[in-house]
Amino acid sequence: MTIDISHGSRAPGTIPKSRPRRNWTPVLFLLPFFVPFVLFTLLPVGYAAYQSMLKTVRVGGTFGSKSTVFAGFDQYREVLADGEFLASVGRVLGFGLVQIPVMLLLALVLALLLDSTVARLKRFFRIVYFVPYGIPGVVAALMWAFLYDPRLSPIVDLLRETGIRPDFLGGGMVLWSMANVVTWTYTGYNMLIIYAALQAIPPDIYEAARVDGAGGTTIAWRVKVPVIRPALVLTGVFSIIGTLQLFTEPQVFRSISTSVTSTYTPNLAAFSLASSDNYSEAAAMSVTLALATFVLSFAFLKFTGRSDDA
Repeated sequence: MTIDISHGSRAPGTIPKSRPRRNWTPVLFLLPFFVPFVLFTLLPVGYAAYQSMLKTVRVGGTFGSKSTVFAGFDQYREVLADGEFLASVGRVLGFGLVQIPVMLLLALVLALLLDSTVARLKRFFRIVYFVPYGIPGVVAALMWAFLYDPRLSPIVDLLRETGIRPDFLGGGMVLWSMANVVTWTYTGYNMLIIYAALQAIPPDIYEAARVDGAGGTTIAWRVKVPVIRPALVLTGVFSIIGTLQLFTEPQVFRSISTSVTSTYTPNLAAFSLASSDNYSEAAAMSVTLALATFVLSFAFLKFTGRSDDA
């Protein structure tokens, strides 16, 4: 005896398969990040890229009419041929080569001191080190500008009495005066990132090192520093991005020093172009700077990753 089972019927005793439900919980948790990221990062970058492809053409002289036309990559060619812009990029790269290692080394030393077993008043010193970061950048730059101004600074007066006549706002020192402001502001911020990584190290590693006869200094440089390498890489990437975005300090120092021009840093140059209604070239300059920041950050990550593999 045969049973004819038609298409779509099921055998007796079988349980129908239900369609799997989609779990939207991860999406809901990611929305608070993605919505601001799209609105305040992707859309502005996309609009800047679109604006950089345009060009304003004036017909009829100074008082004639203006029209916006598609220019392709003409604005980028002008940016890459701009000697002042290239000089500003070289200036901030030299700034970063000196300032970033000094700042991160100070942050690492402070974090290791706070994490040591002999440290006292840890909460107090964590707050003291972090306070400069809590001060707005403009206020910090103005405060240090007062200390650099030879007409007002008690530090300059004290140095003059010892025979030293520094010109902190002169062409040869103003860049490093800004570096001092940036280092003072962000050392505590980077220190907290490194200190948090140190707190996550299991105490068993320290016990094993002490059993092997390692002292405090050996544990710090041979055990702690290699373990917190990812935190050091993270602070390095943040510092590279911040260096290429240097704007607040030169903008404030520009009002008190003739050595700081409107194109002293790339961000200041883009701001000056936008202030003169040249939005298309300013957008092209901003996109170029963003690409340079991405390339440098990626190269730094690849270099540090290769060092880890070695």
